[in-house]
Amino acid sequence: MTKPAHEVLADYFHSLPFTPDDYQREALNSVAAGHSVVVTAPTGAGKTVVADGSIALAMSMGTRAFYTTPIKALSNQKFADLIAVHGEDAVGLLTGDNVINGDAAIVVMTTEVLRNMIYEGSSALDALGVVVLDEVHYLADRSRGSVWEEVIIHLDRSIPLVCLSATIANASEFTDWVRARRGPTDLVVEEHRPVPLTSMYMWRDRNSEHGTHMLPVFARNGRPNPAVTKLLSRSRGRRQRFSTPRRVEVVRELADTNLLPAIYFLFSRKGCDQTAEMIAGASLGLTTSDEKDAIRGVAARHVAHLSEADRAVLGYERWVATLERGAAPHHAGLVPAFKEAAEELFLKGLIKVVAATETLALGINMPARTVVLESLSKFNGESHELLQPSDYTQLTGRAGRRGIDDHGTAVVLHSSYVPFERVSGIAAAGSNPLRSSFAPTYNMTVNLIARYDESRAHELLAASFANFSDNRRYEQLSDQLDERRNDVATFRSAASCERGDIWTVTDGDDAPRRPKANTRIIESGSVMDISGTRHVVLGRSWGGNVPRLELVDRNGSLSRINIRQLPVGSSVVGTISVPNPVRRSDPVYRREVGSMLDSFVPDDEEVMVFGDDGLSPVLACPDLDVHLHWVDRARRAERDVRRLERRLNRGAPSDVVSEFDRLHKVLDKLGYTDGWRLAPPGASLRRLYNEMDLLLSESLRAGVFADLSPAEFAAVLSVFTYETRGGEVPQAPHAAFGEAPIAAIDEIAERVANLEDDAGIEPGRLPDFGLVDVMHGWAEGLHLDEIFDEEDVRAGDFVRAARQVLDLLRQVRDGFPEVAKVAQEAIALVDRGIVEVGFNA
Repeated sequence: MTKPAHEVLADYFHSLPFTPDDYQREALNSVAAGHSVVVTAPTGAGKTVVADGSIALAMSMGTRAFYTTPIKALSNQKFADLIAVHGEDAVGLLTGDNVINGDAAIVVMTTEVLRNMIYEGSSALDALGVVVLDEVHYLADRSRGSVWEEVIIHLDRSIPLVCLSATIANASEFTDWVRARRGPTDLVVEEHRPVPLTSMYMWRDRNSEHGTHMLPVFARNGRPNPAVTKLLSRSRGRRQRFSTPRRVEVVRELADTNLLPAIYFLFSRKGCDQTAEMIAGASLGLTTSDEKDAIRGVAARHVAHLSEADRAVLGYERWVATLERGAAPHHAGLVPAFKEAAEELFLKGLIKVVAATETLALGINMPARTVVLESLSKFNGESHELLQPSDYTQLTGRAGRRGIDDHGTAVVLHSSYVPFERVSGIAAAGSNPLRSSFAPTYNMTVNLIARYDESRAHELLAASFANFSDNRRYEQLSDQLDERRNDVATFRSAASCERGDIWTVTDGDDAPRRPKANTRIIESGSVMDISGTRHVVLGRSWGGNVPRLELVDRNGSLSRINIRQLPVGSSVVGTISVPNPVRRSDPVYRREVGSMLDSFVPDDEEVMVFGDDGLSPVLACPDLDVHLHWVDRARRAERDVRRLERRLNRGAPSDVVSEFDRLHKVLDKLGYTDGWRLAPPGASLRRLYNEMDLLLSESLRAGVFADLSPAEFAAVLSVFTYETRGGEVPQAPHAAFGEAPIAAIDEIAERVANLEDDAGIEPGRLPDFGLVDVMHGWAEGLHLDEIFDEEDVRAGDFVRAARQVLDLLRQVRDGFPEVAKVAQEAIALVDRGIVEVGFNA
């Protein structure tokens, strides 16, 4: 007999080794009531309790539970955690390249796997009782965020969702959207951080014997620490006094102040490797001889499946020597054995510093006493941008080990490129609004056409979080438009000039350009009329690279004015003989010069500093700068008006639907659809979950792969998965077999791009042939040491890239019967050795 939900929860709470928090009880009571729930809480606050309780509720009712994560490494970790509780038979894993016990009562998977199940109408969804969407704020990810929205929109409404997230600023708005899509949905917010966080600011002072210094980012009143602001203001001149501390200095300071173990976040894989090695080579005494022995034992266990040759290529000895000295790198370019060893060693307290990229912040269980952020700026693939407050919260969430530390510490390093005010602003905000990155794809288009009629598909597209948020903001646009129109009228009135119409001397949206000053007529002793007040010129000085006039007025007061900031109506009205030598710092001298203005008789004709030939009377107005200020504000307001009008005319919900219709138009022209009906090529395209899905499908249809061997097939397929890292230039493949297919793919890509351009679709990225030779060598049977030199950093990246090729090979095999045989043979060739043993990150 099935227990009532409240009894199941009571048993679950009783089984915990601690008293559950109120927010955990509240969230699980919502799930027990059959509601979906959105839970936002700081990292380390115990959201896992909500997930595990939801799974217990589903199992008590005889239904299955799916637990989804954004990355394979997190899926693997959760898979192991759940096995420890429920046993191997009850837990499965599906990550695209790993299928373990897929029919189990509890299945951990990447979110893409669940999305694919939904589109394929998988029977695995029939007995589903709950879905946990971990790290649901990943919905904002530019490249993959759409997947989370697709799941929330298309999953059967009867299945409750448990959406777990770090703190987000617009949790109520997001919950309202989930409620609109899924029915009863509760929001549970926990703001208390179990281990309090202190944000510190560290800098290097060239004038100090100690070198590095730290102060809190915030004063006791919660405002930016004035002591830091005051200190940093002392850096003057060409030689900057303060700089970014060196990495070894940072770790030494943390060791001296008992702030280890630490995670040192950098936004570069190479930087992580170099930092770990620098720390290891600095003789900081981070590990004892016993700890070194234990470290080598753990490392050996994790690489037991690797051959000696593979270890050499991967730089095993160098890597383990770094571990023994208490440091480790952690990033996506490492093979899983290296990353998993670092994670275990860090959790055991054997290594003291992990130099990691931001991927470590995504839920992996590696808490530290301290987190170091070397920079608050990272490269997004196109340019450098500052971290968002939610990024800061996510990264620093690792700081402070519950039950071990009284508080966690986040250390931000000084940078001359990021003012302290920006640092404190990012650290104080805590979170930023969750914004949708939902965008239709060709794969999504054919799947919607296959599953729904046209009106329903449009309705679902319009139901995206992007459109929901836009609709909410759309209601405010009319009010904003009226307000800005009123501003335009006000600013235009303030810009008016008695000397004429200032708008006749503007050029389009630009404010009038100031005429160039004729500074040759200004010399020591010149008497100038500036905005109706006379001054005597004592001479010139320099402010930066701009000359400044040194002026004395009737009272002997000294002032300086940038020549570029002289009012346009300024003029020279005569000259007086100032006493020599000029003593500008002498107040008695200045008063003597100022008194000479009392008896000064101006010349018969004043000389305009800016000239008057063809000069508009408006440009000679002494208040021109004031007018220009209001012109600028009016122009900005007018641009806002036009922008708001475009938004209103476009209609908030139309963007996603229109993009979908444009994609459908291209598919129609290429024969994938016939109106609202899938043609056979469209049915195959449903199985391709790839960024270049249409280009790959067109290449397969055109027979580009027809005469290729299995090894060649895998190599050419890599152009659709591989992406050369920023700053690197892919080399053209040397293998002769690649010339014809790559040329054909390029030609097809150009044809597809032209169709997309005609339809008004932004072009996607081009295929990348940088992996073709390496993948071909591997598929031909070469070993890792025959492809890469020893300690070649690309070897780790290759394993990850090979797993991506395998995933796509399986999709091609399942969706395109004409190449299924060669694709399966290619899978067998690629899925071996170090690739086969499970690179799951």
